[in-house]
Amino acid sequence: MAKKLSSDTALFAVTVALVATGLVMVWSSSSAQAQESYGNAYHFLIKQVTWAALGLLVMGAAMRMDYRKLRQPVVVYPAVVLTTLLLIVVLFMNPVNGHHRWIRLGGLSFQPAELAKLTAVLFLAYHLERKGERVNEFLPSLFPALLLLGWFAYLIFIQADLGSALVLLAIGGVMLLIGGVRLRYFAGLAVLGVPLLYQAVMTAAYRRDRIEAFLNPYSDPRGTGYQVIQSLIAVGTGGVAGVGFMQGRQKLFYLPYPYSDFIFAVVGEELGLIGACAVVLAFVVFLWRGVRTAWKAPDTFGMLLAAGLTLAVVLQALINVSVVVGLLPTKGIPLPFLSAGGSSLLFTLVAVGLVLNVSQHAD
Repeated sequence: MAKKLSSDTALFAVTVALVATGLVMVWSSSSAQAQESYGNAYHFLIKQVTWAALGLLVMGAAMRMDYRKLRQPVVVYPAVVLTTLLLIVVLFMNPVNGHHRWIRLGGLSFQPAELAKLTAVLFLAYHLERKGERVNEFLPSLFPALLLLGWFAYLIFIQADLGSALVLLAIGGVMLLIGGVRLRYFAGLAVLGVPLLYQAVMTAAYRRDRIEAFLNPYSDPRGTGYQVIQSLIAVGTGGVAGVGFMQGRQKLFYLPYPYSDFIFAVVGEELGLIGACAVVLAFVVFLWRGVRTAWKAPDTFGMLLAAGLTLAVVLQALINVSVVVGLLPTKGIPLPFLSAGGSSLLFTLVAVGLVLNVSQHAD
């Protein structure tokens, strides 16, 4: 009798709960600024609902396909080529806030960096499984993996998006470790990488300012330290139970980007410690179920695919929350499922759909 396929119910439920929470908080955090800027308080909410609906449809499609069909050169290498082209094309787009991160098509826009994370996970899962016992041989195994990660990271970095480039490298590094690459190679990469990271930070004035603001935000409270100070005020004002839904004040033109990069601060202010902990707990459950899916995957490709995609979501959540509470320098990393942003939500739901697909075949 054929095995009846069923996805991880807990993973599916926590994903839907996070998406729903995101829609509610986008509405609360963006309505005032949307009314001021666009004359329509529902501007950001309508866009987010549209992307959420599209993302859930694509997630459903990813759940129904067989993930093992992705383990083909005819899928992997065209994905790498397409991602490379988009990462190059975006450099010729009109800059937004001085950065070349978005490709705009009419009223829609997306960040190729989000696609690059998915493509890197797909390539590494395919490549590491194919190499098997030869994973620690440099030229046939490590070099192609490092070349792809370095190439994607470089193209993202020159868009002036160091944060996303580092996230990509972190995801790739963990996948290589899970795939069996020896620790001594990571030591060598660290020796090469730390000076490059130092150079990347110190040669850009705004990155140096972010580091200084992280170390002492009150040294320039109206300048470089403004974002983190306003974020901490929002989180601190919420207390245990919060000031109430829609009652937050920091989103009223004090907190920069309250509906995207700093939406977790609005959660902390309006829903308090209880609401903030509930969101964090949801990501902990997501991590648990994603790791469980990877552990029980029937093959190496499925294991690496589920692990890499789970890490991609949870790592971004960890970075975003850490920035909001002042544990990391300010970066433009959105909070998955919650932050307003079409491409981020769409590609995150595609990733979840693939993890749910792997969970159907888990042993």
